[in-house]
Amino acid sequence: MPIPLKAGDTLRGRYRIRRIIGQGGMGSIYLTDDLRLEGRQCALKEVEHDKTLSGNLVKEARDQFLREATVLARLDHPNMPKVSDFFSIGQRDYLVMDFVPGKDLRTVMVETKEKGTFLSEGEVLNWSNQLSDALAYLHHQNPPIVHRDIKPGNLKLTPNGVLKLVDFGLVKVLAPGEITITILQGQGTALYTPLEQYGGDIGHTDVRSDIYAFGATLYHLLTGKAPADARQRFINPAVLAPIRPQNPSVSARTEKAIFWAMSLHPDDRPGSVDEFRDALIGSRPVTIPSGIRIQSKPRILQNRTEIATLLGTVGVALLALVFTLLRPSF
Repeated sequence: MPIPLKAGDTLRGRYRIRRIIGQGGMGSIYLTDDLRLEGRQCALKEVEHDKTLSGNLVKEARDQFLREATVLARLDHPNMPKVSDFFSIGQRDYLVMDFVPGKDLRTVMVETKEKGTFLSEGEVLNWSNQLSDALAYLHHQNPPIVHRDIKPGNLKLTPNGVLKLVDFGLVKVLAPGEITITILQGQGTALYTPLEQYGGDIGHTDVRSDIYAFGATLYHLLTGKAPADARQRFINPAVLAPIRPQNPSVSARTEKAIFWAMSLHPDDRPGSVDEFRDALIGSRPVTIPSGIRIQSKPRILQNRTEIATLLGTVGVALLALVFTLLRPSF
């Protein structure tokens, strides 16, 4: 892991480090002050490429970082932080974007769960609508841009209720007819990652990969429980528990739409974010493919008393059947 920068360090004479607000294997994210624009705070994402790579591969990765950072800097959407600058110092590359105040949805979900309640379906669907706007904007770029790491921790809720999709660490620009490598190598977070993304940069991901992660994120927000990951589900499809037995306030429509988005094969998912949004919150009826099944797991008895009660009931029923069969008929 790269040695992090210290509070007070200044980069390019402009960005003064306040503190680390995120950390990973390839670098850190810092809260910084923009010394050129007084009062402006930025999130500074640092990337240090794998030192075990050959010189040619490192150069290729850094060239791609610059190309994709240029693409990100052109993006402008109210549900995403604006990328304002990028540069390199030594062996490290940096991406500068707006700092987004507020809590991420993972924190909001955990705090709600600690109170013994659930996030309301209406609230979650409102966030879904905003996230759909951001993803549709990315997916309609030419070429399309896939985020590849949709999860509650990458969705921040500002104090005025605006949802922001943050952390473009796994962003992938899809070139027609080819599978590009990602500027910041990684596979996403396992709980929300579709099967096709487990191949890393040799796996074929497209906009439907974001749709899977979107559905898995909604599952987690509405149940307060992490969904079974795609590898487990491939072995045992029933391991993904239905939503409504866990949270009865969720509508059947929402549950079915989420399971549709979480289909293991990309061809079985909605083909676009707009199609998924229609299934969730569209004003017109949406026909969800009949092949989408919500697996129900048999309830597991929790203690000896329940088991004894069940055995007693079964025993009484069997005795009644025996007496009926043996009773003489006149």
